[in-house]
Amino acid sequence: MTRLRLLAFWALAIALLCAHVVVVWHSLTARFWEDEAFNLTVPLNLLAGLGYSSDGALSGSAITPFDPRISTGPSVLLPVTAVLAFGVDPVIGARMVPVAYWGLLVAGLVVLGTRLAGRWVGLLAGAAPLAFNGLGSYSPIQGPADLLGEIPAAALLVWALVVLPRRAWLAGLLVGLAVQAKLIALLALPAFAVAMFVLAPGRGWQKLWETVKRGWLPLVLAGVPTLLLELWALVALGPSGFRDHLRGMRDFVRGGGQRVEPTTVTQKLDTLAAAWFVPGWLIIVVALVCAAVAVAGLVVGWRGVRDSASGDVAGSAESTESAESERPSSRPAGRGSWRLALMLGCAALVGALTFVGWWSTASHTPLWVRHPAPGVLAFFPVLAIVALWGVRVLWSRGLALRVVAAGASVVIVGSATLSVAGHVAATSTPRGETLETQRAAVEPIRQWVQETGTEWLAAHPWGAAVSPVVMSGAHVGLSDAANMRGVPRVTGQACDTEVLVEGPRYRVCAAP
Repeated sequence: MTRLRLLAFWALAIALLCAHVVVVWHSLTARFWEDEAFNLTVPLNLLAGLGYSSDGALSGSAITPFDPRISTGPSVLLPVTAVLAFGVDPVIGARMVPVAYWGLLVAGLVVLGTRLAGRWVGLLAGAAPLAFNGLGSYSPIQGPADLLGEIPAAALLVWALVVLPRRAWLAGLLVGLAVQAKLIALLALPAFAVAMFVLAPGRGWQKLWETVKRGWLPLVLAGVPTLLLELWALVALGPSGFRDHLRGMRDFVRGGGQRVEPTTVTQKLDTLAAAWFVPGWLIIVVALVCAAVAVAGLVVGWRGVRDSASGDVAGSAESTESAESERPSSRPAGRGSWRLALMLGCAALVGALTFVGWWSTASHTPLWVRHPAPGVLAFFPVLAIVALWGVRVLWSRGLALRVVAAGASVVIVGSATLSVAGHVAATSTPRGETLETQRAAVEPIRQWVQETGTEWLAAHPWGAAVSPVVMSGAHVGLSDAANMRGVPRVTGQACDTEVLVEGPRYRVCAAP
């Protein structure tokens, strides 16, 4: 029986790995869309000796150092620069960095699941990111390979949870790197503060003091990546330019970079409920089941720990609970496992509520699930891990609770299976444009740019025309920018001026 279970485990693990490979492959070969192209201008400019600068397509269409409109940060773009320095294809080379972060995200969840509740929970945790569907909005996450900061930020936050019990300083640094992958990761700070409080020994004011004493260094290290970036900006821009940079960052954070009709909480929650590879009603059921089972597991587990503690153990628990929290018991309701489950559950709950709460109430932000995606990808799977730990606890506590645990397992495992199958099916569906067809459409423009030595092209308008410009080797601006007067335009529409280059899908029009 043990051998059969082992064979079943590895068969499912290989199947899950194949699902991830299929999703990653289709993501690598998907259309290179405009936000990715805009982000890619930073590594390309760095390699061209122009500093940490974008082409400024959204900031006046001029080389813009430390562009606040590039919200994907150096934790992603500097590794991309290092990869491209070896002369690899810019699109594939750039996309390999987010793929590596996707691998880190999945591996971190597997580690958390295995550490807390065994390898079967670790396996299910590795499937959790596949449940999220970022395709269904105007500003999507097409897949794990998109040159965006959301998945890297989530991966760094998950690994911060992995190392937090033993190396809080490293967790703080990872949170800081997550912020420099995507600025919105700042919203994870309350979750880690709560996690530090749960892990701290003592009670009452003593526990609070221990949290402060243990938390100051991680908090400082969380600010180091941002501090280094801003010092770099200060040196590169000078005092006057640095002030303008800070004002631009302030305005971008306040306004979200978009001008849209105000959105409501209901619209946001409906959008989030639809952002999965299972029906919205099922994801709501799964969320409720996970919450109920996690709470029940923590309550029942605490009673088990309390009842099994002898007088001597109870008297010495105060001095050993920190060490125990670092070494979870192999028993699902052991003190160490319970403390780790409590830490992960509290951190994940606070993190999920913070990200979703901010986004749903931020009426100035559009209905894009990209905004809360770092928190969704990092904290929702951790909540599922704690719920599955709760299933194990309930299963060990009598017939009635076993029935509850079995029902919860069917809901959670069934939805995970449907999600993986749905994601693989959706990502394998032929799309209107792929990277291959996009390259073929851009090739005439790329050759013309090389032959004429054209440095700038104006995309008309912002959207699908941005990527062909970047892929052609030219700098990209927007046709309505003052700096683009007299610059040829790339468009997928008909030209109202002379056609300079005609391709299968895009064409270069003479400036009006």
